[in-house]
Amino acid sequence: MRKKSEFILITGCAGFIGMHLVIRLLKAGYNVLGLDNLNDYYDVSLKKARLSHIEAEKGEFNEWCFIEGDINEIANHLADYDVYGVVHLAAQAGVRYSLTHPEAYIKSNVEGFNQVLKYCSARNLDFFIYASSSSVYGMADKFPLKENQMTHQPESLYAATKIMNEMMAGIMKKTNGLQSVGVRFFTVYGPWGRPDMAPMLFTNAIMNGEVLKVFNNGEMERDFTFIDDIVTGITSILENFDKFENTAVVNIGKGNSDKLVDFISYLEEYLGQKAVREHMPMQKGDVVRTWADVSQLESLTGFEPKIGLKTGTKLFVDWYKLYHKC
Repeated sequence: MRKKSEFILITGCAGFIGMHLVIRLLKAGYNVLGLDNLNDYYDVSLKKARLSHIEAEKGEFNEWCFIEGDINEIANHLADYDVYGVVHLAAQAGVRYSLTHPEAYIKSNVEGFNQVLKYCSARNLDFFIYASSSSVYGMADKFPLKENQMTHQPESLYAATKIMNEMMAGIMKKTNGLQSVGVRFFTVYGPWGRPDMAPMLFTNAIMNGEVLKVFNNGEMERDFTFIDDIVTGITSILENFDKFENTAVVNIGKGNSDKLVDFISYLEEYLGQKAVREHMPMQKGDVVRTWADVSQLESLTGFEPKIGLKTGTKLFVDWYKLYHKC
């Protein structure tokens, strides 16, 4: 039994995945320490609203502490806390933003990740789990995507930093014995999602009667994974970490691919409005298709995604209408 003073650390706790994971862990009885720098890459008010939502949902029988701070100073921020496990979600996100702001990705995703590794390697942690991305697979032509496929041709600097994270974690295991699991997330969507991601961008465009840009002439497919399934996948790794001794990275996805145009159609149905579509060529840094093989995670933990795209889209739209009062 863990002492009351001991915490699981979630970096990026005010982020989309971070908020949902914190709430899930608190409701399961864990004590959670959150770290987030609340940067202005997107609207800070949404991040603060997520923190308020954690307070409203956390329950009474566990401890929740939030620290506003940067991961590059992680050791200083956590000097007074007893941390026994880390889920590292903090990162500079966004594929296209990395094309114009490379320095932000180096500072957060490389230098910051290094500081987190140093912090974790200096302690005898029960587990270290960190966020990777399906973008590491690049412009793959073999599906579904398996963890043992080559990841040496990224399409963006963001993807390159995630590949570097996986390499850095592997080297730290060899040199310092730090066991870790990198989690390759596939197209996460759902309530409280990021405003720079397709679900929010598309919904805003439809609701406001604005042109919805559909890239690659609509010939795009994604393994849309609902946020609840993502969090279930992370917690399944946390609770079975001893089974991952020989597993460095793992996919978390729905396990099949959906057409982007079908996702837009579901949005139209649940919003009750038609989109004004404009077909556009492929964007730099983007990929045509993603589709995760999730058999490795299933075999190690029993993980099974539950939410299909149509159901998940309705849940997202219901939240959107409530949050935006429309």
